[in-house]
Amino acid sequence: MKVLIVGCGGREHALAWKCAASPRVAQVLVAPGNAGTAAEPKVRNVEVAAEDIPALVALARSERVELTIIGPEAPLVAGIVDEFAAGGLRCFGPRRAPARLEGSKAFAKDFLRRHNIPTAASSTFTRDTFDPDYVRRQRTPIVVKASGLAAGKGVVIAESVTEAIATAEAMFAGQFGAAGREVVIEEFLSGEEASFIVMTDGTHVVPLASSQDHKRRDDGDRGPNTGGMGAYSPAPVVTPEMHARIMREVIEPTIRGLAADGTPYTGFLYAGIMVAADGTPNVLEFNCRFGDPETQPILMRLESDLTVLCAAALEGRLNTVAAQWDSRAALGVVMAAAGYPDKVRKGDVIEGLEQAARLPGKVFHAGTRLESGRVLTDGGRVLCAVGLGSSVTDARREAYALVESIHWPGARYRHDIGYRAVQRER
Repeated sequence: MKVLIVGCGGREHALAWKCAASPRVAQVLVAPGNAGTAAEPKVRNVEVAAEDIPALVALARSERVELTIIGPEAPLVAGIVDEFAAGGLRCFGPRRAPARLEGSKAFAKDFLRRHNIPTAASSTFTRDTFDPDYVRRQRTPIVVKASGLAAGKGVVIAESVTEAIATAEAMFAGQFGAAGREVVIEEFLSGEEASFIVMTDGTHVVPLASSQDHKRRDDGDRGPNTGGMGAYSPAPVVTPEMHARIMREVIEPTIRGLAADGTPYTGFLYAGIMVAADGTPNVLEFNCRFGDPETQPILMRLESDLTVLCAAALEGRLNTVAAQWDSRAALGVVMAAAGYPDKVRKGDVIEGLEQAARLPGKVFHAGTRLESGRVLTDGGRVLCAVGLGSSVTDARREAYALVESIHWPGARYRHDIGYRAVQRER
């Protein structure tokens, strides 16, 4: 069979690599892909943009693609699955209506409240309805979120009322484009965060391995929020008891609620969870796709055939399959370009990739491109180096050995990915 992966980041490289490992798969197409997917066996890049839905439908039809997996959120929110379905093509992901869980944080907060799923208290404002006095009545720190899609960067933890009001006004003024037309202001929740990702066919659920992301750019969880600077799996905070509680209090009522609302959900569903001191699994956000950089370490651990799981979901029979996992831990470190998450420099030559390929682990490409036989930086998050080990400590050692073998001017990365798990292991 032929598989099409839509997107060009590290998540899509990992999805293509995993699908290509299946004996069922003859070829994986990636639209548009990057320098890493271009080098994978059985994988071919196609110069079609992830947002060009008509061209992607035409590509899937002309190439006789049997399974398409959507990586990024923008085409899902734009309704790519609806268009594929209208053309009789199998596409793994939610349709436009349920994808609003990620496309609108205001919609997601309303959904959570209506279905009694634990989350932070919040209010939603537009430029016309914004009430600074509401902000002044709240405790700080306080969280200000652009409601629309902002590539993981539209969340600011404001330490003061003045900063919160200025942040909201900047969002209304276009800091994140259309994403900031609505702004969600919510209470700050303390605790430990976890990424809980499942596959669902609209009724049945297969949970994937737990993971923990690191959103802040700098060591010690400091600096601006990013799309993610690294992740590891499993997340020790998700104990068997917490796993059961997240399924019972978050995932199952979400799937039931979407179906009851007339918008059944098929695809990957990502719940960002903040585990409070009393054990409450509060939902910070929903994503309607696999997380990035969580995908990379999770798929390094997945022993099952991903295409089999996707097919079962599309056929409404996820209850007949289960995901099998490598018992080892996996940890991924993101290497970013100078200036990330703001304006980044592109076109730097990446050195050391051949040396890294001889080491244990795997380097997934994100913002890279090929030019005259050289691999160049071409985005904010450039690479994700993933190690495996009997513990998170060992996986981290393997990942950082990869990182230290790769260089380009201005490359930056966190040095403490997985620190919570490492502290527990000590």
